[in-house]
Amino acid sequence: MQSKPEENLYEYAVIRYVPDLERGEFVNVGLLMMCKRRRWIRMEIRLPGDRLDSLQPPHTREEISKALDGWRKIADGHCDAAEMASWPVEERFRWLTATKSASLQTSAPHPGLCSDLDSTFSALASRLL
Repeated sequence: MQSKPEENLYEYAVIRYVPDLERGEFVNVGLLMMCKRRRWIRMEIRLPGDRLDSLQPPHTREEISKALDGWRKIADGHCDAAEMASWPVEERFRWLTATKSASLQTSAPHPGLCSDLDSTFSALASRLL
């Protein structure tokens, strides 16, 4: 009998740019994924220029990128980021995915099981971004 690779419980959320909160329109601009057991967290950003421009955002791409860089520093645990960058991965994930009334938001977190976190992340990013 062939043994099955160990599966990891993970959570992911899609990062969205919402140019006008009242209109409720958004563009997917990133993906955040975390596995508590492996102390693993990963974030990818992709700014789709044409889709952003079609929503006539009040922010420039540079402003959006700068804000997302702050999120990345927290996710990656950079010491020059805010205090929460030193928190465990699951607490950073929870802080980043908390409900916000701001231009950068996330979808609700979604759970899953996989044996390879990196390939699962890549597959999700290809499908959702």
